[in-house]
Amino acid sequence: MRVLWVCNIMLPLVAEYLGMEASNKEGWLSGLSETILNRQKENDIELGVCFPAAGELAEFGQEISVSGTDAKLNAFGFYEDVQRAEVYEEKTEKRLREIMDLFKPDMIHCFGTEFPHTLAAVKAFGHRERTLVGIQGLCSIYAKHFRADLPEDVWRRITFRDFVRKDDLRRQHEKFVQRGAYEVEAVQRAGHITGRTNWDKKYTGEWNPDAKYHFMNETLRSNFYEGRWEEGSCQKYSVFLSQGDYPIKGLHYLLQAMPEILREYPETEIYVAGNSIIKSAAQKGIAGIKGKLKLESYGKYILQLLKNTGTLPKVHFLGRLDAVRMKEQYLRSHVYVCSSSIENSSNSVGEAMLLGMPVVCADVGGLADIFAGGEDGIFYQAGDVGKLAEAVKTMFAGGEEVERYRSSARAHAQKNHDPQKNYARLVEIYREIVQ
Repeated sequence: MRVLWVCNIMLPLVAEYLGMEASNKEGWLSGLSETILNRQKENDIELGVCFPAAGELAEFGQEISVSGTDAKLNAFGFYEDVQRAEVYEEKTEKRLREIMDLFKPDMIHCFGTEFPHTLAAVKAFGHRERTLVGIQGLCSIYAKHFRADLPEDVWRRITFRDFVRKDDLRRQHEKFVQRGAYEVEAVQRAGHITGRTNWDKKYTGEWNPDAKYHFMNETLRSNFYEGRWEEGSCQKYSVFLSQGDYPIKGLHYLLQAMPEILREYPETEIYVAGNSIIKSAAQKGIAGIKGKLKLESYGKYILQLLKNTGTLPKVHFLGRLDAVRMKEQYLRSHVYVCSSSIENSSNSVGEAMLLGMPVVCADVGGLADIFAGGEDGIFYQAGDVGKLAEAVKTMFAGGEEVERYRSSARAHAQKNHDPQKNYARLVEIYREIVQ
């Protein structure tokens, strides 16, 4: 069977072939594609992948030999400006239709609904009974939690950077709403949905009760299946967040909790991966005029919190980390915190659990389907900074209770994210759809 993947990123093996830098996002796609290609003879899957691109790369189309195997991968680029994900472009749909005419897939599998290319692909293919849409996050629901308890003055503030780019917080929220509209239409046009939580099943079922929902857990990045967190090897009283560059990820909640944590553990430090929300100011020096002019409203709020809580020297923005460096940071940190205002099921939480870390997690969205509060770690009500502080302090204190959390979390994650079971489930879904 010929299966076309519609992805949000260029797969690393395609980037390697083109001599380009690979994206660190959605790393689990790499492991899943490699498994399919390495077992191509037994699964009878001819895989094609397409990805958003600009310029000449948007016309790219080639069969790639996969090193170390006899497998072939058909790779295609299509037009999309991922920086303007709230804009639907007809040329995206046209290019995707050309790709489908060339590859002639028996079915398509769209990974995620966050970008308008998913709707474009569903429309271009035109066979809902052989269209599978995989749920990652849900923009339309995320939009409702985007503000994440930000104060009114922060929510309405327009910094110089916001004014120039026409991209203040309220406009960012509006973009999520628009992306959500495309998302809902894509789900409504699909005959099959794959998801992993009761949360995403609930909403997609409301939007399209006629679509068949297929449950399938996600496989994580391959390097996280080896190694284990050890308290003796970590930096004591360090907290790790995998992202913190927009309100949904809840960095501001953790900063608000810091004074309470510092009263008992004054050595506490925070490490944040991903884009730095204060990067411009940090590069120029916090007092630098040019840096301040480049701050967006949320970044300015984070900077204010850092100063007001006295945590400016205690919070470290690490920038984008690849899978190897991410794993190193997990193992180096004392506690992993997910302080988001909304999530489906966070792969970062899964990675921390798989490594056997102490995990503190906001009870939001679909997280309860992968993280059992009171067994795998500590759940707290989103936005309750007092409970967040108490949970972090409990993990810092250690002891038998924390050891039980860690052991349970690791076992739970190994079951949820079993690569072979998840691969077998995916092939089963494909066969059911095509046959």
